[in-house]
Amino acid sequence: METHETIRYTADVVVINDDRHILLIKRGWAPFDGCWALPGGHVDAGETSLRAAARELAEETGVNVRPCDLTFSGLFDSPDRDPRGRYVSATYTVTIGSDVMPTAGDDATEARWFSLAELPPNLAFDHADIVMAAVYG
Repeated sequence: METHETIRYTADVVVINDDRHILLIKRGWAPFDGCWALPGGHVDAGETSLRAAARELAEETGVNVRPCDLTFSGLFDSPDRDPRGRYVSATYTVTIGSDVMPTAGDDATEARWFSLAELPPNLAFDHADIVMAAVYG
């Protein structure tokens, strides 16, 4: 018996500043409404995950980076990583200056820096795993 599933494609960004803090957004929608997460979202039709990562970062945090400044850090595709169904996320990393101040936008209700030692517990989805993989390999 053959089973088919709808797979959605997303891109997430681990933004690290010169002080080794991670930029997170507070989600303003389900799932994980009110929880902290990495900036990211759906890859639009005709768009690469690299361009989607840069676009989503700008939309959700006001932080603008060039797609060429992002470094691919992994692909996360565990079947149970999102309660809405099957989501596959290409993840990217970028380092920016400590003087950059994010501003929440789009569906984010807040955007702020967290030290690696004091990340919020229970990040949305598998974002804690994505951060650890990006920072520590």
